Amino acid sequence: MTNTLIDPEGLTRVPLYRQVSVATGTRLVHIAGQVAWDAEGRVVGEGDLAAQVERCYLNIATALTEVGGSLADVVKLTAYFVDFDPARIPLFVEGAARASAKLGVDVPLPPLTGLGVVALAGPALLVEIEAVAVLA
Repeated sequence: MTNTLIDPEGLTRVPLYRQVSVATGTRLVHIAGQVAWDAEGRVVGEGDLAAQVERCYLNIATALTEVGGSLADVVKLTAYFVDFDPARIPLFVEGAARASAKLGVDVPLPPLTGLGVVALAGPALLVEIEAVAVLA
């Protein structure tokens, strides 16, 4: 798969991700929203947004590995934050960077949309991230 990340002139540049992703491949993969659960369904990083973001990314990578892909194949991310506060964005960036480093993927990431929500699937969950990938 070829994925070209672009920041068009005239759009705000965001250090964490690029505004546009142009992907060429043959299989479109949708990954359900991932939360900070380990394989046994236990919450990882309770009360720690960076740790939960990291786990979400690692879970997405696990799902992609199952279908022959990797985080590098992701063309779009959507993140849902409980009680969103812009002051917590650095924690999101930290968690994404830690996961990217573990997975050998360079930041910036593909386009990302962040949304504030009232609650997720459990009271200890702070973030949920879903992904769309294109595989060759």
